[in-house]
Amino acid sequence: MKKVLLALIITFSVNAQIKLPRLISDGMILQRDTKVNIWGWASANENIELDFKGKKYKTTTSEEGKWSIQLPSQKAGGPFEMTLKGTNTIVLKNILFGDVWLCSGQSNMELPMERLKDKYKDEIAKSQNSNVRQFLVPDEYYFEKERTDFSSGSWVEANPVNVLQFTGVGYFFANEIYEKYKIPIGLINSALGGSPAESWINEEGIKKFPDYYQEYLKFKDGKLEKQIDENDRKVNSDWYKLLNETDLGLKNKWKNSTDISDWKKMNIPGYWADGELGNLNGSVWFKKEFVLENVKENQAKLILGRIIDADSVFVNGNFVGTTSYQYPPRIYSFNTNILKEGKNEITVRVINNSGRGGFVTDKPYELIIGDKTIDLKGNWNYQLGSKMLPLPGQTFVRWKPVGLYNAMIAPLKNYPLKGVLWYQGESNTKNPAEYLVLMETLIETWRNELQQEKLPFLVVQLTNYMNPKPEPQESNWAALRQQQINLLKVPNTGLAVTIDLGEWNDIHPLNKYDVGKRLALQARKLVYGEKKLIASGPLFKSVKKEGNKVILHFSEVGTGLQIKNGNELKEFAIAGNDGKFVWAKAVIEGDKVIVSSDFVTNPVKVRYAWADNPDTANLYNKENLPASPFEAEVK
Repeated sequence: MKKVLLALIITFSVNAQIKLPRLISDGMILQRDTKVNIWGWASANENIELDFKGKKYKTTTSEEGKWSIQLPSQKAGGPFEMTLKGTNTIVLKNILFGDVWLCSGQSNMELPMERLKDKYKDEIAKSQNSNVRQFLVPDEYYFEKERTDFSSGSWVEANPVNVLQFTGVGYFFANEIYEKYKIPIGLINSALGGSPAESWINEEGIKKFPDYYQEYLKFKDGKLEKQIDENDRKVNSDWYKLLNETDLGLKNKWKNSTDISDWKKMNIPGYWADGELGNLNGSVWFKKEFVLENVKENQAKLILGRIIDADSVFVNGNFVGTTSYQYPPRIYSFNTNILKEGKNEITVRVINNSGRGGFVTDKPYELIIGDKTIDLKGNWNYQLGSKMLPLPGQTFVRWKPVGLYNAMIAPLKNYPLKGVLWYQGESNTKNPAEYLVLMETLIETWRNELQQEKLPFLVVQLTNYMNPKPEPQESNWAALRQQQINLLKVPNTGLAVTIDLGEWNDIHPLNKYDVGKRLALQARKLVYGEKKLIASGPLFKSVKKEGNKVILHFSEVGTGLQIKNGNELKEFAIAGNDGKFVWAKAVIEGDKVIVSSDFVTNPVKVRYAWADNPDTANLYNKENLPASPFEAEVK
């Protein structure tokens, strides 16, 4: 009985303390020029006092222990302190007022500066700026109900260490805006790789989509989620256990120097499905010898492009790095004390659990030691370690409808924002026809729940990706880009066109600087009021037909249209009544583009850059911003 009473006393004591949400903490950036809420929890009917800039604000908690105090609008500036008093006292320090931007979507928004550190060394080195800060929302999902707080997270200032966890797109955007207006910029990084739009919509919004709503209901009580997770973990564990038990390379310690006289050769980069091994799954070991002389530097960097799916890498038998999935660049740094004069050896164990395993082409494969670079492309010796059946596909519960909204957006409800940066869509290309309605619902939901009916929403259009095609054909990626253009009919939305910033062999292109810069152009015009700014490349406006010619008109032409690369426009196609698209001749006449083909006498549709990767698309305005891909009916 005494133990129970003591537990009750301890529980009451804890509940009586003022508790703040993670967002309301040291170093936070609060939205300027609007009323802001400071809120939290304490015991029922507790008196709460807030002291800020010499003024006191008071309230009393509800029967549920909730409280909220609204501060009047503040100009940009700081740092300030804030004191909260109840039965306990909390002092919040280093508070700024500025502009707060929510960065959301999937992996290309989530992608941290850590992944970009080799490309943007100088930018990282000079990133010290206490006026640019980020709050990193933990990657979590929850189906039962909307959460009121995040499980972790804190505000951190940009500097060469902290910036490595910043969203790359968000950081470059923040830099552009800060340099232009000298206003503190706060980024709330709430993004998750692979997430489809429906996972970011709340329960009420998802009711518009009966199939998604029914799927959500299956997961709401958590039982199915637990069952699937347990099954997936077991299947995954059993597969890798069998792989490791049967891998000849592990048994015979192929990571060390070993007799490879009977090993075969494969040209790297490449995929073993294209060679003698064929399309198998499991583990394959690769070895490459190289010769060194007079190594004086202490550090070496091994760059192995990208590998599908996972790899473990050894140099002269010494482990230097591993990556468990296919997308990150393989960059492994190590001390040169494991190297030796003369012959050295790199060993790579590659695990492929499904699809085509191997080394992604058109990527760097090299060893860098000081100012010396050793090219590692060419013949490698290889040997099969273990042949396996494909690993059964997992059910990614974290991407199911509503889950990410409940865990990663709902806790923001009381926190005013300047706007949203949205980079997502790759995971919805399986069904682009529904994307417009999904996004309209998402935007409406967020604006309603955040109580900001005009909240700006700036969208990054999908980049170019995958192999270019020689002839016009259908493309789900192009169809989704069209839906992103159509989303511009929603008030207070903007579109950053990035059709020229992708990489054909990487769904995570490294050029995040220009993406951030183009989002900043959209923000400067739509949000910060630079109405005369040319913030976009040409956008399709209207079309008419004159004989067998199609006359296209564009908005956002700036100071004029131009061909960026080459002497003639590329990637224009037209179709007649048969619906078959053919490449067309296109010429610029003033602010118009005239499109025609000798093979189509009665054009009924026109397309520009309609492909997964329209890599020769070259219509720009003279402000050097690319035209958006589009499809239009000719009337």
